[in-house]
Amino acid sequence: MSEVAQEEPVTVARSARTPETPLPYERLKAFEGQPAATAAVGKDPVNAPMIRHWCEAMGDANPAYQGPDAIAPPTMLQAWTMGGLSGHTDRSGAFDALFALLDGAGYTSVVATDCEQEYLRPLRPGDEITFDAVIEAVSERKTTKLGVGHFVTTRMDVRADGEPAGTHRFRILKYAPHAPHAPHARQNPPAVPAPPAAPAASAPRRPRPVINRDNAGFWAGVAGHRLLIQRCTGCRTLRFPWLPGCSRCGSPEWDTVEASGAGTVFSYVVLHHPPFPAFDPPYAVGLIELAEGVRMVSNIVGVPHDRVRIGMPVRLDFQRVDEEFELPAFRAAAGGEG
Repeated sequence: MSEVAQEEPVTVARSARTPETPLPYERLKAFEGQPAATAAVGKDPVNAPMIRHWCEAMGDANPAYQGPDAIAPPTMLQAWTMGGLSGHTDRSGAFDALFALLDGAGYTSVVATDCEQEYLRPLRPGDEITFDAVIEAVSERKTTKLGVGHFVTTRMDVRADGEPAGTHRFRILKYAPHAPHAPHARQNPPAVPAPPAAPAASAPRRPRPVINRDNAGFWAGVAGHRLLIQRCTGCRTLRFPWLPGCSRCGSPEWDTVEASGAGTVFSYVVLHHPPFPAFDPPYAVGLIELAEGVRMVSNIVGVPHDRVRIGMPVRLDFQRVDEEFELPAFRAAAGGEG
C-alpha cells in the first residue's frame, strides 16, 4: 500500500523562474542516483498486531497471515519503512533539496501516481527492517490534466535482518496546477480576428499498460488473441487479475487456462465526462463475469452504451485501438442486446 501524498506547503522563497519558464532539465537530472536514505531503520520490527490491523482493514482472512507461523502480507512492504507523523531522522538531504528546487520554480503541489513492488522473501514477526532509498528518476517536464510538472521516482531496497526482502518504487508528480479560468473571461471576448486553424494533429494514442514480470504472460496472451487466466497449482483456484501468489493458499506456483470468451455483464458504468485524449465518451465499461467464474474490467463495444444491461451475455473480442496496440473487449452476444 502506498503512503498517501499530501499537498506540501511552500517552505522556500520563490525564485524569478515560474512553470512558464522551465527549469533546465540537467539540474533535475543531476539528482538521479542520489541517496534519499542510507541504512535507515524501520521504527518497529515486523509484528503481529500491525499484521492483524492491516488484514482487518483490507478484509483479508488468509490463514497465511495468522497463527504461530504467520507471515506479513507482501503488500505491507512499505508499511514497515514509514516514518509516521514524526518522520525519519536518518534520510539524506537530496530529496529535500530536489523538492526545494521544484517548489522554488512553482511546482508546489504533489500527488502520488503509482507504485511497484517486488518481493524477495516473506516477512515474519520479529524481523528487523532496514532500507536504502535512492532518487531513481526525474522526468522531463510533462503536461497533465492537473498541470505541468515533473514525475519523481524513488526506489527503496528493503532488508529483513540484513537479507534482501523486497524493492518498492514510488512515483509522484510535483506540479503547478492549471490556473482557474476567470469567471468573466467569456463574457466580453475581445474583438480580434480568429487565429488561423492549427494543422490537424495526429490522433492521440491510448495509454500503455505497465507490463512487468508478474503480468507479462497475460499481455503476451492478448497479443496472440488469447485471454489467459492464472490458476494456482497448489489449490487450483483461478484468479484474475494476475498476481504473484495465490490469495487463498499463498502458493507462488501457477499455470494458466485459456478463457472460453463467454461471459455476462455483472455491473457497468457509462463514462460521459471528463473526456480524455484517445477516448470518445460516452462509452460503457463493464465488470464482466467470465464463464470460468472470475471477473475482469473491460470495455463493452458494438452496442450503444444506453442498451447495456446487467446480466447481458457477451463474447470476448479484441479491439485494435491504434496501429500497434490491441485490448481485450466484450461484445453483446447474439440475441443478448438489451
